[in-house]
Amino acid sequence: RPAFREVVENIADTIRSGGNFSDGLAGNDRVFDRLYINMVKAGEAGGVLDTVLERLALFMEKAARITGKVKAAMIYPIIIVFVATAIVSVLMVFVVPKFQDIFSGLLKGAPLPALTQGLMDVSNFFKNNYLLALGALVGFYIAFNLFGKTKFGRRVLDWLLIHMPVLGDLFLKAAIARFTRTFGTLLASGVPILQALIITRDTSGNVHVANAINVVHDRVKEGDNVAKPLESTHIFPGMVTSMIEVGEETGSLPDMLARIADTYDEEVDNAVAALTSIIEPIMIVFMAVMVGTIVIALFLPLVRIIELLT
Repeated sequence: RPAFREVVENIADTIRSGGNFSDGLAGNDRVFDRLYINMVKAGEAGGVLDTVLERLALFMEKAARITGKVKAAMIYPIIIVFVATAIVSVLMVFVVPKFQDIFSGLLKGAPLPALTQGLMDVSNFFKNNYLLALGALVGFYIAFNLFGKTKFGRRVLDWLLIHMPVLGDLFLKAAIARFTRTFGTLLASGVPILQALIITRDTSGNVHVANAINVVHDRVKEGDNVAKPLESTHIFPGMVTSMIEVGEETGSLPDMLARIADTYDEEVDNAVAALTSIIEPIMIVFMAVMVGTIVIALFLPLVRIIELLT
């Protein structure tokens, strides 16, 4: 890619002028994040740059894989909802009004069934106010994005993300896997624990997880271990904090963190597979109910018309 070729050339120029590889990465921080840069610095300082780069590649591959699976679990229901909304919109705006004209002529002033009348009212509203409805949807989308960019809005949305039914557990497990994978990779690469906690906090992707890591950072700075303050935040499950405590006591914290990350990555994989298998029939039933309700509402007046004719 031409853009990335330019980045590599900039890094090469930095090294030619006497700088380190990490200096070249830091000069292109729009491409390489703090995690990447600090791990390379630690690898240079310890003389194990090749090992650190292998860990970075493995870390980024696993992170991309788990992120892709979570996104894939969300894409299917979004597409189904979009298709269902498009179908219902076409029926309400173009098909239902034609039936309204037919029914008004055949029923000769007789009232429509309640379900049919409600459907006609909704259809008339969307037909006569489609610009207003479209504007309301666009306005809601813009307001939602602006709300999400505020500090309070970010806290609310991140809280909902890890506490919502069904999906909340999936996102929390993904966040835990990301935290343990990042933290363990940094420690294994020789990054000091306080600096590793700061980098992990800044790359956590969730405000509440970041706040929990910040609590751990402050307590570790005062001489405490990692497990106890992490447990006090009530974000991380007891199994995670217990395994971290064992890792600290045995001097194998990076390996234990990697083991936790592998466990939660596997749990996320299983949860995504189960969720996908559940979502498909639910969405099919959802579409069937929506379209079936419209069909029944349009069929009921036919019974009334037959009764009038007989």
